[in-house]
Amino acid sequence: MALRDALLPEFDHEMSTTRKTLERVPEDKVDWKPHNTSMPMGRLAGHIAEMVGFAAATFQGDSFDFRPAGAPPAEPTVMKSRQQLLDIFDKNVAAARGAISKASDEDLYKTWTLMNGGKTLFAMPRIQVLRNMILNHIIHHRGQLSVYLRMNQVPIPSIYGPSGDEGSM
Repeated sequence: MALRDALLPEFDHEMSTTRKTLERVPEDKVDWKPHNTSMPMGRLAGHIAEMVGFAAATFQGDSFDFRPAGAPPAEPTVMKSRQQLLDIFDKNVAAARGAISKASDEDLYKTWTLMNGGKTLFAMPRIQVLRNMILNHIIHHRGQLSVYLRMNQVPIPSIYGPSGDEGSM
């Protein structure tokens, strides 16, 4: 079995449950945050939506620099509306899934490097980037977003089993 064939069902499940969570972000709470050191809800939701796009980016070269010399830094995604957020997420999911579905085992084992201003943040095989730095990162932030939603009396969707608000998946 090709590695992509093992990865895609997990990717599909995580993206489906992540979308259900993003669908619930209230448009009137984008500036809300639980603590002064926390990301505002609109930025956290935007980060989740943009993070999926890094999966496709890992196949568009051997590296990516957040802040290449002489260029402005990448603008972070901040939710302006639920539709805008979901459009970004859906576009990024489609691009990511397309890139993963075409990846050979050789592509997935090839080293990919993330840089910031020319300095290497990490270099690891693409399969590890996809699992650790993208999927796990999205799952982590989805968990944070679930807490934000709970603190704002927004029902939490079922993710890995029934939530306190939904009895089924």
